[in-house]
Amino acid sequence: MKQITLNIPENKYQFFLELVRNLEFIKVKNDDNLNKDQKEFVDDLKDSLAQVELHLKGQINLKSADKLLDEL
Repeated sequence: MKQITLNIPENKYQFFLELVRNLEFIKVKNDDNLNKDQKEFVDDLKDSLAQVELHLKGQINLKSADKLLDEL
């Protein structure tokens, strides 16, 4: 099974969901049941993982844990 992620404009979201749900071969994973804090956590986690990927590719430098603790 393949997976695809789409960004749909808010004003077209309900129409698109109804359209896709009528296709028997597609399973829709819905995260609308997350509250605001949970969505914010997921977004922050995605951003953090993107930064780690960039760091592993050598495109950015991240602070060490020691430097982070020194700032606190």
